[in-house]
Amino acid sequence: MGEELVAYFFEREDAEAVAEAVAEAVAAEVAGGVRRGRFQGEDDDEDHPWMVILPAATDPVVLDELLTQHDGWLELAQESPPPQPAPLPTSPRRLKNP
Repeated sequence: MGEELVAYFFEREDAEAVAEAVAEAVAAEVAGGVRRGRFQGEDDDEDHPWMVILPAATDPVVLDELLTQHDGWLELAQESPPPQPAPLPTSPRRLKNP
């Protein structure tokens, strides 16, 4: 399964319209449908944006037009793992010759 795209919208009607348009274009149901997205630190449910999880195979040109028309933005559903830290030294560094 490839990466999915997450589109965010301020209004539920916009999210539903984009979900329906993408479902017609892909000829499949949009995964997850329309639901509220949560951002870290927001505790008021009315402030959460609406989100639609879209398949990665969605045509980027059509998706860009839909996002522009409905005032939305896009993010990847699966973030890459954080980079691994550099290995720690096994012994102290010597600044002067012994």
